[in-house]
Amino acid sequence: MSQVTPILYVKTGCPWCDDVLDYFKRKKLPYTKVTVNGNREAMQEMVDLSGQSKAPTMDWDGEVLADFGVDELIPFLRKHGIS
Repeated sequence: MSQVTPILYVKTGCPWCDDVLDYFKRKKLPYTKVTVNGNREAMQEMVDLSGQSKAPTMDWDGEVLADFGVDELIPFLRKHGIS
């Protein structure tokens, strides 16, 4: 089974986004970062995916975690076998 590379939709200057990106870097987890400020298409993609406009939002192989912080991220990752 191949490693899923989640897509992280983030906003520049968002402290929750920065915390989540730092967490992914510390854990050496792969991810694709999509910055939505100033990118109308990316923002619309995030809204279509999650039904809201708050960041960070993550698409994990079709499973969406929206408007979250590290406290919500950790149990989500554990559910997917990542600690």
